[in-house]
Parts: sequence; structure tokens; C-alpha cells
Amino acid sequence: MQQISAIDLQSRINKPDFSALLLDVREPNEFEYCHITGSTLIPMQTIPNRLNELPKDQTIITICHHGMRSQQVAQFLEQNGFTDLINLQGGVHAWASEVDNAMPTY
Repeated sequence: MQQISAIDLQSRINKPDFSALLLDVREPNEFEYCHITGSTLIPMQTIPNRLNELPKDQTIITICHHGMRSQQVAQFLEQNGFTDLINLQGGVHAWASEVDNAMPTY
């Protein structure tokens, strides 16, 4: 599993050929409060039962509040045959601090 900074993720998202799945693993109330545009919410605790919803042939970028839960999810996905995984270092908090100052933080 790779790690990516918020700035590098923004650069990647802005490319016309961007096709990764932005997988937000926080809880619904956290996602409602703030999230990266284009991300998909699948809470961490539901991942084991929803593996079939995730593409094995596409890059998955895992996202949470500070990067800890998303790293655990990425490790779990690796153990279940997913190979193209990237974790957002610092999570949405880093995104709000470094990329989108208008995003609320908590």
C-alpha cells in the first residue's frame, strides 16, 4: 500500500485521466459534515460485507479523518486480494488544511 499527501492527491484528481475510487471509510455523520468531492462512503465496519462493491481492477484511495482508519481498511483490502491501494495521509483533516480551506474541520 502506498501513501499520498493531500497536495499530491489534489494534483492527481485534477488530471483528466483520473479514475481512482475515493473510498471514504468514516461514519455517515462525519461524511455529511465534510468530504472530498467525488468520494464514496462505505463505513469501515461495513467493508467486510461490501467487498463485492469494490473494484479490484481500479486504484482505491482510502480516506478517513486523520488517516488511521483508512490505513487499516487498506491493509484489510490488501489481505483480501486488492493490489492497487493508496492511503490519504492525514485524511480529510489534511485535505482541509492543505487543499480546501473552506472545508469544515472537526
